[in-house]
Amino acid sequence: MAETGSPDIPAKPDHDTSPRSRRRILQATAGLMAGSTLPLLGSQPARSEEPYRVSRNRIRQSVMGWCFKPMPALELARHCKSMGLKAIEGISPKLYPMVRKLGLDISLVSSHGFKTGFCNRDQHAACMKILRERIELAAEFGYKNVITFTGMLPKGVGPELATKNCVAGWKNIVGFAEKKGVNLCLEHLNTRDATHPMKGHPGYFGDDVDHCVDMIKQIGSPRMKLLFDVYHVQIMNGDVIRRIRLYKKYIGHYHTAGVPGRGELDETQEIQYPAVMKAIVASGFQGYVAQEFIPTWKDKIAALRQAVKLCDV
Repeated sequence: MAETGSPDIPAKPDHDTSPRSRRRILQATAGLMAGSTLPLLGSQPARSEEPYRVSRNRIRQSVMGWCFKPMPALELARHCKSMGLKAIEGISPKLYPMVRKLGLDISLVSSHGFKTGFCNRDQHAACMKILRERIELAAEFGYKNVITFTGMLPKGVGPELATKNCVAGWKNIVGFAEKKGVNLCLEHLNTRDATHPMKGHPGYFGDDVDHCVDMIKQIGSPRMKLLFDVYHVQIMNGDVIRRIRLYKKYIGHYHTAGVPGRGELDETQEIQYPAVMKAIVASGFQGYVAQEFIPTWKDKIAALRQAVKLCDV
């Protein structure tokens, strides 16, 4: 038998369990928790309200306007300016003069939407009309990039013919872009996510980034570029950093978003954005990286601030 005390005197407990002692323990624990900076199990990611302004400037950051609706574009632009971002995109051309007054660039000029594009011969005339208008607009303001898309693959058109259609269509317009000193940026999109109209695009022809680069090579113009959307590339092809290194000659613009879900660039998603940003810097890229995630946080500007800080490598 263990020697826990004499038969007449009960052994003293290891811990005082009196009501007074329990109150002291609860008070001390509450004090520790109140002062602790460690997250509780199952808590949300830290969402700092502290202001942040870009300081390193090795990544020229921009933001996509549609992601933050219904926030007015000029309100978003003012937030971008306060954070040290250089540009905004995805807003109405009517706002370009006002954005310029704020000292911000337009990092990407919009054109025909992703549902229409050059893989469909019937859509060539419409796409070229708006591309010509937007190339002229970009040149007028001194902006460098205009977006373009393959569009949705038409019924009865195989991938070989769709490729020929794309290459022929862009060859007919890229000379005008060269003359104006403007890049056409072909965006690669994923076709896997069907949960939301802007998280994935089933039916889109240009869903293989390697194939998109192959078409760009066939066009053979220094003004035909790839819009490397990290979110879409991760979903469809993966191996993001290797592809940044491999295709650095052809990349004219970048987009970001968390995978899965196209949310914030936080610890709930699988892409390590600081490493991706460092690879972009190492590649010698001098263009824009636009934040194109869909905020899920109640404070959308706090979400943007967190992404901006993360990418300021």
